[in-house]
Amino acid sequence: MTPEFIVDFARRAMETTILVSAPMLGFGLIIGLAVSIFQAVTSIQEMTLTFIPKIIGVMVAMIVFLPWMLQIMLSFTANILINIPLYAK
Repeated sequence: MTPEFIVDFARRAMETTILVSAPMLGFGLIIGLAVSIFQAVTSIQEMTLTFIPKIIGVMVAMIVFLPWMLQIMLSFTANILINIPLYAK
């Protein structure tokens, strides 16, 4: 294994992690922003009000994007397993 391989592998692993987590984090961010605006407009400063909508939003994002996330993870894993003989030298 060469240093270039390790750096490339780490880069692809980080890219895959960001791709897989982005939909859920994005939904959580948008819902959190909407709830914060709602709290500012209505002067309701309840700290626990943000948790339930975020949890529901992240669960919905996970259900909606799960097939796509699985496809990304499977292609990454298959690429690693297929290329093992090339890098085992």
